[in-house]
Amino acid sequence: MTPGSEAELAEMIAGANGPLCIQGGGTRGLAVEGEALSTRGLSGIELYEPGALTLVVKAGTPVAEVETLLAAENQRLAFEPMDHRGLLGTDGEPTIGGVIAANISGPRRIQAGAARDHLLGVRFADGSGQVVKNGGRVMKNVTGYDLVKLMCGAHGTLGVLTEVSLKVLPRAEAAATVTLTGVDLPGAVRAMSAALGSPFDVTGAAYDAETYQAHIRVEGFRESAAYRSAELVELLSPFAMAEVQEDAENLWRGIRDVAAFHEREGDVWRISVKPTDAVELVPHLEAKALQFDWGGGLIWALVPAGTELRSRINVPGHATLVRAAQEVRAQLGVFQPQPAPLAALSEGLRRQFDPRGILNPGLMG
Repeated sequence: MTPGSEAELAEMIAGANGPLCIQGGGTRGLAVEGEALSTRGLSGIELYEPGALTLVVKAGTPVAEVETLLAAENQRLAFEPMDHRGLLGTDGEPTIGGVIAANISGPRRIQAGAARDHLLGVRFADGSGQVVKNGGRVMKNVTGYDLVKLMCGAHGTLGVLTEVSLKVLPRAEAAATVTLTGVDLPGAVRAMSAALGSPFDVTGAAYDAETYQAHIRVEGFRESAAYRSAELVELLSPFAMAEVQEDAENLWRGIRDVAAFHEREGDVWRISVKPTDAVELVPHLEAKALQFDWGGGLIWALVPAGTELRSRINVPGHATLVRAAQEVRAQLGVFQPQPAPLAALSEGLRRQFDPRGILNPGLMG
């Protein structure tokens, strides 16, 4: 089913007799059992005010279309959303609704915040087919709920997004990357922590365990980026040999999209921990390959197919199974099981917004 309007979408949900598998561009690999309901027919820019840094767009609009529009005004989505197609081997076009539904954020999250932090308002159809609007230009009072925050990261289990309002930001005039070569993980974590704790406004801090390289990014006006990168070279030189790369856009795109794992056999897990805990955790993972982002707090792990990685995590954190065969996903679960009180709260919310349990059933546990 591919509705062409919000009203048609709401009508389809209200008339559904069974589970619905909610999809945007179908690029993120989170398919569940049920009849496919795609938002791709809900596409287009509703409002763009560059001077107000505000964008209102239908949920099925391709991310590439949004980025092209913003680039023409020298603006961007500051949270740097990941493109999963290379990692998952999917095709299609990522949609802005899918980005928001999954709260997809890239390397710049450490400085600019997550997708959730840039979301001003939403429109969506709940599991009864009722259209709800919250935040942004319009507001519907729903006592006790900040629906904007609830919908971002709910993966379509509370409602199907039809429109999102976003805060956008200017593009940086220049970027520079300080690369440390020949540094091990403990040294890289210390170096990234030093950079993030410095006054130099770092917008990326990643480590490649296969090349033994750490990368620190700064952005801004050209002279400022040059000055701050030079200062970082001096600050970080005690950890390893450091040098500046002026043009590293492809490097950061590869970090964002975990390009190092593309077309490599095995399951891929995404693990969130305190950066300083990464060093203690890594030996227990027994991974085939590792990539680190967010100063070491985000770990991408490539492991043999079928590996139950959560049982190996010996520090506080959580793990999401991003790539695996469908039977492995069904056995292990995509998302980290929630503590009982939080699970009860989540289930209560789903009953309120989707009383029939038809929207992406079982996806969130």
